[in-house]
Amino acid sequence: MRSSAPPTPGSATVVDPGYRDQLYWLRYQDFFPGALRLTQENAPAEQWWSWRGMSVHVDRVARAGAPAKLIALHGIGTYGRMLAPYGRLPSLADLEFIAPDLPGFGLTGTGRRPITYRDWMSCVLDLIDAERVRDDRPIVLLGISTGGRLAYDVAACAAGAVAGVIATCLADPRRDEVRRRLAARPEMARWAGLLSLVPKPLGMTRVPVHWLANIAAVSNHAQFANLVWADAIGGGGWLPLGFVRSCLASPPAVPPERFAGPPLLLAHPAEDRWTPPLLSRQFFDRLAAPARCAPLSGAGHLPVEESGLADLDRAIRDFLDEFGLQR
Repeated sequence: MRSSAPPTPGSATVVDPGYRDQLYWLRYQDFFPGALRLTQENAPAEQWWSWRGMSVHVDRVARAGAPAKLIALHGIGTYGRMLAPYGRLPSLADLEFIAPDLPGFGLTGTGRRPITYRDWMSCVLDLIDAERVRDDRPIVLLGISTGGRLAYDVAACAAGAVAGVIATCLADPRRDEVRRRLAARPEMARWAGLLSLVPKPLGMTRVPVHWLANIAAVSNHAQFANLVWADAIGGGGWLPLGFVRSCLASPPAVPPERFAGPPLLLAHPAEDRWTPPLLSRQFFDRLAAPARCAPLSGAGHLPVEESGLADLDRAIRDFLDEFGLQR
């Protein structure tokens, strides 16, 4: 049974600590072009959604007249508020913007229960169902970093409820070369298989994110990467070993050769030092559904560079126009 709808704008109750109190996210703003930067005054409204015994934090920029809604999905080491500047791109500024903190990151805890990648998928699927209860506007998913693969998997399982997918990364973490790139040190990729031997009780054992993941490669700006590495609710947080195991072992929800839609845009940063474009292209080139690919010039894994963001804006505008998701 899917969970009930998140609170409507105006009825949401923000409980402490919210992002109006937890201000670390403001440190990221200096790295974005000026028009995309957030302040406490222009930040999204905060909502809390009760989901399976957890309080999921949701950022929302409500636009009642918007032709579609955009749900932004973060990956490992980031969270919803970090993606809010992307919602200010001109191509997305007319869409309603929704960004959840998925369990274990941002302001969303795990409720002292084991969390797997499948739970992340279920959380997003339930959020989509809740949004469709509210109104029938099309829903587009924007997946940044490992959120790109999440967006793909959710769309594959959403039974037509998703109108389009925009992803910056589609690398398959089951592949050895992808694991070598994702790991904090390449030799750690050889240990990934050992996680399957971890007894279930030890699956709840938590380790620092940056012990396992190459957070230093999240950005080509060393200062930005250092901020993510030290962010206690992001790359400086802790992950259960069981969650890591599930992320590395989960196959695509549907093999790309059988992915029937929705249309997908791969907008991969051209200078990505964490998951180079080739790793996503190897997945993308197998897609059966309508798909477009656009490199983001000069951009690192989490794109903040002006040239890459300009490419992203153009690619999204063309994508939304082509599939009738824009005014």
